[in-house]
Amino acid sequence: MKYNGPRVKLSRKLGLPLTPKAIRFMERRPYPPGEHGEKKQRRPKMSDYKKHLMEKQRLRCQYNLHERQLRNAVQKAVHETGNTEDRIIQKLETRLDAFVHRAGLARTIYAARQYVRHRHILVNGRWVNIPSQKVKVDDEVTVKEKSRQLPCFVEASEEMINPPPPYIERTPETMTAKLLRLPARDEVPVSCDMPLVIEYYSR
Repeated sequence: MKYNGPRVKLSRKLGLPLTPKAIRFMERRPYPPGEHGEKKQRRPKMSDYKKHLMEKQRLRCQYNLHERQLRNAVQKAVHETGNTEDRIIQKLETRLDAFVHRAGLARTIYAARQYVRHRHILVNGRWVNIPSQKVKVDDEVTVKEKSRQLPCFVEASEEMINPPPPYIERTPETMTAKLLRLPARDEVPVSCDMPLVIEYYSR
């Protein structure tokens, strides 16, 4: 089941900001949530199982996935040839909602999923409303022309100052992004210990 509660609370629990708002809150409270704050909380030593579980949750929440979706991606990657970490990342990064977020067309992964669902996103000139659809190499993903004037996309375009990852080509003027190639693990700004995630699903 996906987490539908406050994103700031979830961000503090996982130790990573999932939204721009969470960044501001975590600067003031860089510790997990709790009734008595930072000083009065007694935190037992983390077990090996909890370490594995925490890393799995960090990866899952960064891509806004159901447990079943992440498990299937990891299990398929494990049985394929090549570097397992790269294969997992490639399966997750080529989801349409993840690509929209990574290209800077949406400020958060949650917004990216909503934009796809509401038919604001075109793939090779055709609208798609399935967030899990795979983006293939040389596919062009763009924001529908009529949607570019919406405040959410205007804000996103104003933040396109930093260049996208090297495997994505972006044209800010038309809010278009193209997948040049499949990414490697070290090119993707995902915060988690991937070997622990693989071990978690290998139990």
